[in-house]
Amino acid sequence: MKKRKMLSSEAAYIIGIIVLALGTAFMERADFGMSMVVAPAYLFYLKLSQSFAWFSFGMAEYCFQAVLLVIIALFMRRFKTMYLFSFVTAFLYGIILDLMMGAVGRITLEGMAGRIVFFLCGLVLCSFGVALLFHTYIAPEAYELMVKEISAKTGEDITKVKTIYDICSCALAVILSFLFFGFGHFEGVKAGTIFCALINGWTIGKCSSLLESLFDFRDAWDLKRYFA
Repeated sequence: MKKRKMLSSEAAYIIGIIVLALGTAFMERADFGMSMVVAPAYLFYLKLSQSFAWFSFGMAEYCFQAVLLVIIALFMRRFKTMYLFSFVTAFLYGIILDLMMGAVGRITLEGMAGRIVFFLCGLVLCSFGVALLFHTYIAPEAYELMVKEISAKTGEDITKVKTIYDICSCALAVILSFLFFGFGHFEGVKAGTIFCALINGWTIGKCSSLLESLFDFRDAWDLKRYFA
């Protein structure tokens, strides 16, 4: 059996954020629709950037996630240190996302074939990014944290809660698209969004299995208690 290389969970956290941001930038450039989870923040970005040129996708992400964290705290009826760290994760992700948007924007995109390649690259990169973040104890983004906290509070299966959350997120994105851009013009939620919904779980699972076959994830620092 081939010996697995050691990868610290802290390194997995950093690499995961970078890879996830890069994948999101590729999907945004492809313009086939964002994932259901990201779509609401993306729609706020599209709308607000029309009036405020300085308002970026990354800013929309950590502002929207800050609202979600407030909702989580109200639902749980208490504030955990982990929520603060979750915002730090969202903030770092937002900054890196803006950098990746600028970098990917400089790559030449040729026709429909180029858009498909960009979308598929984005899908795979996002799956690897999420899979890496699954192998770290550091607080995840508010999207994943909300699912985890609701599941723990209600006792419902986390897969069921995740499915319900995705449906609600998709419905919110559709409503925002109608409110911001009218009934005759869809933004954010497109064919690629549906495709992601159907295949995302499978691709993340495959990426996670591949990573576990290549790496032995271990904590480099004893900080897990701060993220409980």
